[in-house]
Amino acid sequence: MEIKEGDLKYLSGFGSELSSEDPRCPDALPKGQNNPQRCPYGLYAEQLSGTAFTAPREFNKRSWLYRIRPSVLHKPFEPFPYEENNGEVKVVPSFSNFPPEPNQMRWLPFPFPQTPGVDFVDGLKTICGAGEVHSRNGLAVYIYTCNYSMTNKAFYSADGDFLIVPQQGSLNIRTEFGKMMVAPGEICVIQQGMRFSVDVSETETPTRGYILEVFGTHFILPYLGPIG
Repeated sequence: MEIKEGDLKYLSGFGSELSSEDPRCPDALPKGQNNPQRCPYGLYAEQLSGTAFTAPREFNKRSWLYRIRPSVLHKPFEPFPYEENNGEVKVVPSFSNFPPEPNQMRWLPFPFPQTPGVDFVDGLKTICGAGEVHSRNGLAVYIYTCNYSMTNKAFYSADGDFLIVPQQGSLNIRTEFGKMMVAPGEICVIQQGMRFSVDVSETETPTRGYILEVFGTHFILPYLGPIG
């Protein structure tokens, strides 16, 4: 079912403490504790940590999820291919071997896929970046081009947060925390370790946009400064 503008309701407050539950299962959230011995409806309690458990309370990032089935029952993950079948590099894990580029650069719009069945993951390619994944320091910028929804497939980044910026065509994103519709002129953040799937609108394909990924940290709202 295709999601349209106004079909979804959102919880406001980036980085805030939020809670929600399926209205079809009232009182599904445990009362007074996060991890009771028996969760309502026989659900499984799992914590998704965004920081080390030793982090101070004000910096601690964690989410509790209550699942019908535990996540350990998932099928084995498969690594994202770094190269196309023709040897073309798709994703660069380290920029240490590339000399810095001080010159200003620009480019024409990236071409859309010429073959059908290219989804969000298939159409992901690196544009530029700095640092490397293994040292947990740096960032990467990607372009995505797709004309097909992810079918029976999910993706997650173990390296860092994704900030997705659609340039043409809307994205219907399904995450472990709910659904989002992201149109051109809007952005969304999917944090490290969150599984998600991307559907494209049948009336707005093909779709294209940019992604900024940061390694070893999270996106936060900037301070307002002295002038607000």
